[in-house]
Amino acid sequence: MFEFKLPSLGADMDKGTLLEWKVAPGQAVRKGDVVAVVDTSKAAVDVEIWSDGTVQEMLVDIGQEIPVGTPIIALREPGEPATAKATARTRKARAPAAAGSSPAGPPATRTPSAPATMVPTPVTPSPAAPPRSAAAPARQRVSPAARQRAQELGVALETVTGTGVQGSVTLRDVEQSAAGAAAAVAAPAAASPAAATPPAVDRHAEMRRAIAAAMQKSKREIPHYYLSETIPMRKALDWLRRANTTRPVTERLLPAALLLKAVALATRDFPEMNGLFVDGAYHASTVAHIGVAISLRQGGLIAPALHDVGGRELGTVMLELADLVRRCRAGSLRSSEMSDPTITVTNLGDQGVQQVFGVIYPPQVALVGFGRVAERPRVEAGQLVVMPVVTASLSADHRVSDGHRGALFLMRISDLLQQPDQL
Repeated sequence: MFEFKLPSLGADMDKGTLLEWKVAPGQAVRKGDVVAVVDTSKAAVDVEIWSDGTVQEMLVDIGQEIPVGTPIIALREPGEPATAKATARTRKARAPAAAGSSPAGPPATRTPSAPATMVPTPVTPSPAAPPRSAAAPARQRVSPAARQRAQELGVALETVTGTGVQGSVTLRDVEQSAAGAAAAVAAPAAASPAAATPPAVDRHAEMRRAIAAAMQKSKREIPHYYLSETIPMRKALDWLRRANTTRPVTERLLPAALLLKAVALATRDFPEMNGLFVDGAYHASTVAHIGVAISLRQGGLIAPALHDVGGRELGTVMLELADLVRRCRAGSLRSSEMSDPTITVTNLGDQGVQQVFGVIYPPQVALVGFGRVAERPRVEAGQLVVMPVVTASLSADHRVSDGHRGALFLMRISDLLQQPDQL
């Protein structure tokens, strides 16, 4: 028996809400199967299982808010016989509700309280509840930022319920606790029933907070350096025009496909640009899963992955890019697309921007930006000519690479774009 935990779907996610189960007890699953749909601040994400097995039981309820790292399904190993018994973790979690006694330990804190839209199973309050609160501070996990903010706001950490991994107290928990305390002081003594109804979640505000948290983490922890290079695009655009004359309208290539493929192939020669910095060490990726920065119609940004761009034909890259953008804006993505990016590309050329210098999305170590393709005066073979060019920029992590290698990386991208038929 083993447990599948809610994976992290990016540095800006610390929890999600279970919307739907896609499997049932007794059902066999294989690696890559979608087992649940989880709502995050940015999209409804199809959560994929990471290993083969048979579903024994679900450990959380629909509508429940789940911190990242929380076990959500108990599974049997392939070949393991079926059992009607609940897992040890579930028995411990359910025993207090059935017996009305205090929990035996941390597993009871695995499941957070349900949102107001759920109808929870009635549980009679137990007189043993206060001792649990009294014992919690000894095991309380608090992030350094949350502890500092609590001191600034005068919030007692022992009164804050953590929603982070393993019940840790996050910066958002502290600020919400302070806001709740202020609201309680300002509220009238006799509140009407309507006043007690929690306000609807502002998804746009939640998304902005999530983006801000990820970018603050990036600028706080990653020593960025920035470079840019102007790349001639005449050969690439001429090749695209010729290639598209033989393709159906629905399969025509856009310059974005060439740019993504060039970045992916360049990482093969510069592996320090393609990987993750985790637990104080850099882990290079053998393939380029490119996070594509996509703006959402309602505002905000998301950067899901196109998988193994370097190993795919340009036509496939173009089709998968179009599908990813469509599903992203419809709010339907897969968990692997959210957790797998190893380097991000942002292209603001269609917005008329000449150049863009992005912020690295942790735990990645590099981001490549492209501005618009525009005609500029340029000297070629001693002559002044008008040439379509694009400005490529690099934001990179000084813990992993230096400006010398970063410059060579940008030049490699430029060289690849001068040989579009080789892409």
